[in-house]
Amino acid sequence: MINSTALSFRPITMEDREAITAFTLPGNALNCDYAFANMCSWRFLYDSEYAVRDGFLFVRFYVEEKGHRHLAYMLPVGDGDLKTAIGLLGGDAESMGYPLLILGVTPELKIKINTLFPDSFTYIKERDFFDYIYLREDLATLRGKKFQPKRNHVNKFKKQYEYIYMPIHREIVSQCMEVERIWCRANVDENDRDDLAHEHRSMTFAMNHFTELGLSGGAIVVDGKIVAFTYGSPINSYTFGIHVEKADVCYEGIFSVINQEFASRIPAQYLYINREEDLGIPGLRQSKLSYHPVILLEKNAAVKRR
Repeated sequence: MINSTALSFRPITMEDREAITAFTLPGNALNCDYAFANMCSWRFLYDSEYAVRDGFLFVRFYVEEKGHRHLAYMLPVGDGDLKTAIGLLGGDAESMGYPLLILGVTPELKIKINTLFPDSFTYIKERDFFDYIYLREDLATLRGKKFQPKRNHVNKFKKQYEYIYMPIHREIVSQCMEVERIWCRANVDENDRDDLAHEHRSMTFAMNHFTELGLSGGAIVVDGKIVAFTYGSPINSYTFGIHVEKADVCYEGIFSVINQEFASRIPAQYLYINREEDLGIPGLRQSKLSYHPVILLEKNAAVKRR
């Protein structure tokens, strides 16, 4: 096993955006976890760290597993010897006292790992963490019969309300966060309280460091009041990630409106929009499926056999 000291990890901070996106933006990973804004704004929960060596970006973090924290990694991103790079992860995990656990392994990456390390990993399919990926043009235009229900929601909203769309900027952050609080009150469940608190903390950090994280977003204003907002950032050069979408559910059709309005303003260079996972929440799964993803990105946990 290669000595683990070959990898020198450091906490992910806003100052690391250029160093990390130098690997992720030119890459082909569609996984929402490779978005720098996600890595940075959720670091408080996962203790995410990164290292750069031999043309690869390495990311490690901690996840909860049956009440215990477990060290995990993303598959290294870059050009070079992937077998050696995965070997470095194995050495690092061993030095930290954990079996090697790689998350977000797609079927394509699973084949690569199996080719390099035959019969060395056990794979666990994680349906709750599959990413929903759409054609940007589909979400922006809602053309075709399959999107008729969404067009109906949008048209009904437009008939009922006069509204304006505005890009998110510093002066409206507090109003956006009030919408988030309204959304939480409408959706809070005792079982979700911790998850919502974590999301609120991540969102607060992101909204207060919007430019530094490379985010862009927009809000819907009705009668001078913000009633919905959303934001996201690039995952790679042709895939844009939507990280947050919140609205006052008292306004029927508002989610369809904010979704389309923002999608129509995402630059045309982005072929795909990744709207992230459903986390096993039935209503969220139904909603994301109703937009007809062109890719339901399978993600697996790969555990090194001892």
